[in-house]
Amino acid sequence: MRLSTIIIVVLMLAGLVVLCSLGWWQVERLFWKEELLRTVQERVSRQPVPIDEFLGRELPKDQWSYTPVTVTGTFNHQAEVYYFATGQSGASGWNVHTPLEREDGTAVVVNRGFVPFDMKAPEKRPEGQVDGLQTVTGLIRVPAVEKPSAAFENAPEKREFYWRDLEAMTALMRSGSGQTFLPLLVEADETANPGGWPKGGTTIIKFSNNHLQYAITWFGLAATMLGVGGYFLYSRRKFGADA
Repeated sequence: MRLSTIIIVVLMLAGLVVLCSLGWWQVERLFWKEELLRTVQERVSRQPVPIDEFLGRELPKDQWSYTPVTVTGTFNHQAEVYYFATGQSGASGWNVHTPLEREDGTAVVVNRGFVPFDMKAPEKRPEGQVDGLQTVTGLIRVPAVEKPSAAFENAPEKREFYWRDLEAMTALMRSGSGQTFLPLLVEADETANPGGWPKGGTTIIKFSNNHLQYAITWFGLAATMLGVGGYFLYSRRKFGADA
């Protein structure tokens, strides 16, 4: 067997290993995504419970997200911050995050919902700056601790965030008061706010799941390489190129 043929075989085998590895990785991602979808759908279908009752169950944090809860307190609108987001219409804007101060002295960050860029300033939506005791129904979220690789840097000096650094958000909201925040945030449901802004119900509970197609693509490429490479080697041998 000629050296060139050996090189071709080695390269073909290496390509097969890479393509099959990518295919299997997509299969693993498929199983993970299907389990995530099942978990999210099961949790969001539960009846909301008071947040203190939920926290009293002492579940691990990885079992908190997407659980429906209610929480009561008074909004501190002067401490709101803004998280870059895309609204249901596809237009970009901000999700308004506001501390809800509770009677026991603790606070919880509430994502009250989406506003377009030109509605960011609170004075543009005064009716939505509700006063007095409020009860919010929504889903618990536990933001990632580390910055996602593709995210822009946050701009806390402008109270603008491009990834949800909960520690930095609460530091701005606390502003030296020493107030204790719950280690989570609540994303408000679609209940309308006075004046229509912010628009709640921003939680994404439907996720794309294309991993099966990706797996088929990678395994298909591996099969194609095997077929083409095998025929090429057979032709070389048949017509004496390897003699």
